[in-house]
Amino acid sequence: MRILVLIDGSKWSQKAALHAIAVAKRKRGKVILFSVLDRREAKAMAFNLGMVSENLGELQKFEEEIWKDMKRSIKGIMSNLLEKCHEEGVNCSLKIVEGAAKERILEEANSGHYTLVVMGAYGRSGKTRIGSLLEEVVGSIEPPVMIVR
Repeated sequence: MRILVLIDGSKWSQKAALHAIAVAKRKRGKVILFSVLDRREAKAMAFNLGMVSENLGELQKFEEEIWKDMKRSIKGIMSNLLEKCHEEGVNCSLKIVEGAAKERILEEANSGHYTLVVMGAYGRSGKTRIGSLLEEVVGSIEPPVMIVR
């Protein structure tokens, strides 16, 4: 059993990972922690920072700093989850890619390598409705999907 876990940095995706680890432990499966980083998000945040600070001349600098922070943050979260896998005796690997989340998730999930896809019900915004990415991808993912709340 190979379980793909979608990690976006939210507490919901981390909770989903813990459920996936528990399933993998019972079924002697492997967990693949998967995250997509989208540079467009860094660009948008840099633009907002430039507008607020009234310093649009520093957009490139802001974008690079934000991009580095995004990478560092997701790597830290995934490293903690990897450690949890090891503590539980579960085989685990990490995969971080760049691009548009929807496309990269569907590409990975439907690659034929996974028995189950696990994701959090909500994203980083923490809104009380189902996450917009979940709404976009869940119907197009071929393997069974476990949504954790």
